[in-house]
Amino acid sequence: MKDDISNRINGRITAREVRVTGENIEAGIYPIEKALEMAAEQNLDLVEIAPNANPPVCRIIDFSKFKYEQKKKNKELKAKAVKVVIKEIRFGPNTNDHDFDFKVKHAKTFLGEGAKIKAYVHFVGRSIVFSDRGKGLLERFSAALAEDGKVEMEPKLEGKRMFLIMAPKPKK
Repeated sequence: MKDDISNRINGRITAREVRVTGENIEAGIYPIEKALEMAAEQNLDLVEIAPNANPPVCRIIDFSKFKYEQKKKNKELKAKAVKVVIKEIRFGPNTNDHDFDFKVKHAKTFLGEGAKIKAYVHFVGRSIVFSDRGKGLLERFSAALAEDGKVEMEPKLEGKRMFLIMAPKPKK
């Protein structure tokens, strides 16, 4: 476990003067010796909160409590972060209507779950000459899903694949 690398405490603070905050403290700028003395009087630690400020901001607080609160904040931020899932749907340049409808139905389900969709047409061998068919197929696909999602990236040919990316529409 990393030990107070992100926050220097007590004797590890290198600045000559610091801005001190905390409970039961007269907030202000003090020489480091005075700030350490104030922390020692309360049996607490002097923790550097903003090292890049001029002068650095320090808080008089119990360091273990401070670390606990930081971990708790980080955990909450991770929980709120949205994990983007990308589902792929593959077509051939000659995909028939039944297969197309079946894949559109799956795509609607994926968009409903909040996943992005990467739909692509894979051209095998000489079928690359039908790239206009692939583009038409992807445009038809995006039109079929217009009410469930929005096109994030228009059909684009890369190598032997033409693909488009769709994202779910925000819920109202």
